[in-house]
Amino acid sequence: MTLKLKNAALAGTACAFVCITTVFNAQAQHDSPKSPTGRFITTSNMDTKVAPGDNFFEYANGNWILNNPIPAKETRWGSFGILHEQNTKKILNILAEVNKPGQPKGSIKQRVGDLYASGMDSVTIQKRGYDPIKPDLQRISQIKDQNGVITELWYDRVNGLSSPLFGFGVGSDSKHPTKNIIFLGAGGTSLPDRDYYLKNDARSTKVQEAYRNYIATLFTLTGSTEAEAAKNAETIYGIEKQLATVQMSRVELRDPNKTYNKYAVSDLGKVAPHINWADMFTKLKAGGQDSVIVSQPKFMTTADSLLAAVPVTDWKVYLKWNILKGAASALSAPFEKASFNFSKVLSGQQVQTPRNERMANLVDASEGELLGQIYVQRYFSPAAKQYMAKLIENLKGVLGDRIKRLDWMSDATKTHALKKLAAFTVKIAYPDKWENYDGLTINRNDYAGNLRRIGQWRYNFNVSQLGKPVDKTRWGMTPPTVNAYYSPTNNEIVFPAGILQFPFFDFEADDAINYGGIGSVIGHEMTHGFDDQGRQFDFDGSLHDWWTKEDAEKFKQRADKVVEQYNAYTILDSVHVNGKLTLGENLADLGGLNIAYEAFKKTKEGQSNTKIDGFTPDQRFFLSWAQVWRSSQRPESAQQRILTDPHSPEQFRTIAPITNMDAWYEAFDIKPGNKLYKKPEDRIKIW
Repeated sequence: MTLKLKNAALAGTACAFVCITTVFNAQAQHDSPKSPTGRFITTSNMDTKVAPGDNFFEYANGNWILNNPIPAKETRWGSFGILHEQNTKKILNILAEVNKPGQPKGSIKQRVGDLYASGMDSVTIQKRGYDPIKPDLQRISQIKDQNGVITELWYDRVNGLSSPLFGFGVGSDSKHPTKNIIFLGAGGTSLPDRDYYLKNDARSTKVQEAYRNYIATLFTLTGSTEAEAAKNAETIYGIEKQLATVQMSRVELRDPNKTYNKYAVSDLGKVAPHINWADMFTKLKAGGQDSVIVSQPKFMTTADSLLAAVPVTDWKVYLKWNILKGAASALSAPFEKASFNFSKVLSGQQVQTPRNERMANLVDASEGELLGQIYVQRYFSPAAKQYMAKLIENLKGVLGDRIKRLDWMSDATKTHALKKLAAFTVKIAYPDKWENYDGLTINRNDYAGNLRRIGQWRYNFNVSQLGKPVDKTRWGMTPPTVNAYYSPTNNEIVFPAGILQFPFFDFEADDAINYGGIGSVIGHEMTHGFDDQGRQFDFDGSLHDWWTKEDAEKFKQRADKVVEQYNAYTILDSVHVNGKLTLGENLADLGGLNIAYEAFKKTKEGQSNTKIDGFTPDQRFFLSWAQVWRSSQRPESAQQRILTDPHSPEQFRTIAPITNMDAWYEAFDIKPGNKLYKKPEDRIKIW
């Protein structure tokens, strides 16, 4: 899955430290990130036969990767996965305690425990087969005309089902960030990226074939003959391919001005004339609005034209598929198996993640701020929150100093940049105001029903924000999440409790470890406010150009060099990193590590030459950074992430920023002739 933010208002704008493309779970026999000896840098994990200047990733992590193969139920494995395992164990401990019948109705323990119990009740789930979706399939079978198809488009959304054909939601208006507005976006496809439909290389062809087989399998499980199911698969694939053809690329979607297309509701008919939009929005519980933002008008026009061009019988097949694919993993074993078998082709995962781990993650994703209240009370130290607040202030000061010293930016733009930095909102560990999911009913004996009610609650909550000011107290991630993010429209940096653990942070660690870990995370999220996307938003979160023309051009010249550097990296011998797609994250890594290093040099350890475990303070700082990205992944996962993930592969996140930092060359005595060496004049410096 791509990274999912629970706050719909943030979903299109948040920049996260890492994109979780598959659920991270770990084998119990694997070590925690910190070594059993209590050391924070363990030489046995390193491959010291490799020169640090030739491949710093291998030098820092080579033996660990060699001795820790990817578990069968994982698609990649490393520091994030191990830390997620620790969190999963903590969540399972909580769930074991609250998973008891008879908890006070409506209480946190009842709703958290009963959701988990319903998902673990595989006997009941198996007995029900696909009964939970039979009424939906029957309803679609009764559609007689285009109006019936359009009715299904709003019905599915309002009733907590998957959203067919196009995207719909409510979020903050990028040019008026205190106001909520309706968004219409591209949708209607099922594969992870449009390129899977448009390319004919071996990888894409394999995925296309597996996808058709998956569609056919689910239809046969609901009673279709093999011939009918195969025909249905071709129908669905044909519709989705037409939609994919007019979707914007992921690189194009990085331009917030290209996706900001504001229309009066009365003018939407010019974009998509076959839908009565005023009536549609009323049915969607979003009536009475005067305007809407359409992220991809060309897509909406094509989707609308297909409503008229595609026969109703084909639309009925497509709509049934929307129900089937959305429910498959929550139905009986044959459906669940078919869903996993298709995901194996995409990701390379060899065996299904144990059910209890999947349900623990589902509870966190569904009721994260109920579960989170128990989690932080039990596992998070208030002292860690205080430490983070102090560290963030230190790094803000450093970034401010670095902005003032920039030799390529004018004073006018610097003044505005400093104003934006000063306006950052900081959120640490957990919300000050918890979401209690009022009105959400959880039934211990109805897993599929629970998922539908959760979908309904989310939808109703989202549309209820229309007419209200944007609630900037809300979070886009749950407290146990091992991640962090920046939101341009809120101009905020957010650090959930889950990431405030080793290898990012440990009270027992020296400053080199913590600044190379959590310090770089903080710097990373701050830099997102000034990356190629974030820099287009003002101090108040509005999409507004506050740069002089000359400064913007100077920034672009430097950013283009970053694109060029990452474009040269390849995985699997010949698959290139997309430097334009990953630019924002690459800029954030480069800026974040520089900010963290300068802040580290202000500490007592940073100003000393005292070695720990044979390494200087500067060496420990860079080794800490490298072990954060300790990771290996399956070829299928690697190829999928190159297409879909705005983050570069971990090995390049490790080495690319440091090759632009003079301090790294000095720390490890990197010389001309080393493979990673860059001439001083070629080292990229932006923030």
